Amino acid sequence: MLFLRQRASLVAETIALIDFGAGNLHSVHNALQAAGAHGVEVTADPEVVAKTDRIVLPGVGAFGACRDALAGIDGMIAALEQRVLKQGAPFLGICVGMQLLADNGIEFGEHKGLGWISGIVEKMEASSADIKIPHMGWNDVTPQTDHPLIEPGEAYYLHGYHFRAADSSEVLATTTHGMPLVSAVGLDNIVGVQFHPEKSQAYGLAFLKRFLEWKP
Repeated sequence: MLFLRQRASLVAETIALIDFGAGNLHSVHNALQAAGAHGVEVTADPEVVAKTDRIVLPGVGAFGACRDALAGIDGMIAALEQRVLKQGAPFLGICVGMQLLADNGIEFGEHKGLGWISGIVEKMEASSADIKIPHMGWNDVTPQTDHPLIEPGEAYYLHGYHFRAADSSEVLATTTHGMPLVSAVGLDNIVGVQFHPEKSQAYGLAFLKRFLEWKP
């Protein structure tokens, strides 16, 4: 009976998957469903975001273009701030969706981020000729603190810019690709991951399941 009650609670929840024209929406949507989510809505409607139980912000591309696209949806950033920062809805940012949490991104100029996790996003620099940029493929996720969403393992990465956090206590996990890199950041009800859960097979699905069950 306990399992049925927990399952019913999960089924009743709604998840807003934010569509701002810069995310791998189909794959993320399918991965959320495979992890057990019901009621996933791909949306660019701030009114939907304002009422949802959980929010996922994917992102692919350049920091500035993604920030402009998100800001270009009238009322979206205000709805996100209201639902996440003021009302405490669980939030997950993926790849550039995680990078947008920073104060600023330095990519084709300097661009303002959401400022939810203090830090900057900057270009990765190869420490030797055998280090390929962008960082692409499977690599470790090494927890830096105890957090209910983060487990050690391997996940899939694809990025040429990295999040340099101002506060080490907000770094949940790291990896190494010629230099230490932030794999995950978090604060209260907010988590961002540099890796792609939707491409990380069993590890990614287990991570998404933990997010769906998370009660921050």
